[in-house]
Amino acid sequence: MNLEIQNKNALVCGSTQGIGKASAIGLAAEGVNVTLIARNEEKLKAVLAELPNNNQQHGYIVADFSNPEDLKAKIEASNLNFHMLINNTGGPAGGPVFNAQLDEFERAFTQHLKCNHVLVQALVPFMKSNGFGRIINVISTSVKQPLDGLGVSNTIRGAVANWSKTLANELGQFGITVNNVLPGATGTERLKEIINNKAQKTGLTVDEVAQNMMNASPAKRFATPEEIANAVVFLASEKASFINGINVPVDGGRTKSL
Repeated sequence: MNLEIQNKNALVCGSTQGIGKASAIGLAAEGVNVTLIARNEEKLKAVLAELPNNNQQHGYIVADFSNPEDLKAKIEASNLNFHMLINNTGGPAGGPVFNAQLDEFERAFTQHLKCNHVLVQALVPFMKSNGFGRIINVISTSVKQPLDGLGVSNTIRGAVANWSKTLANELGQFGITVNNVLPGATGTERLKEIINNKAQKTGLTVDEVAQNMMNASPAKRFATPEEIANAVVFLASEKASFINGINVPVDGGRTKSL
């Protein structure tokens, strides 16, 4: 399928590993000019060297998502000519919501919702002028079914999902779509952290925890980052022009609701 996105420009957040990296590679393979953004410059350079390149203009921006003002300054110093924004940031630490400290909510709200909002406000004017824009938020299936032991994440992801739906209603008239991709358990560094934490708390082995998590999905396995990225790339395309304001679970069927 020709996704009709050659020569468009994408900003991909959290793109030094996992789903963000896979999304950047997937978009570049479709002929998109990709700008990576994360806080570790050495890792950004390494991913930049991996991006498929057929006379494309790829680049990167070093920015700290714990500091919205720093992010805003870095983005405003760029050319801002992005047709696509992939909001993707590593999730908060796990734990019961009852035990969460207030600053845990504040940090997560800043890194996920505030920084997403900074980027949208900076990039939407160009999208409007082109009559084409794709904003895709990589969040979690917890917006449909909260996940045990991820209290802060469940809370903040829900806020991002509703922010996204509200944006979709406001921006759809300008040819801009806003959608959420909801990954299930995916083979990333964050999943390893979650598994290790559960193993320490439950006394189970890492392999036992991993198997239990895989068994929660009808597919009986974890997703690969590339499988999540495939959904991101499609939603970023011209072919997805009438898909707007939705949550797309990519979880092998784990989520119990439709």
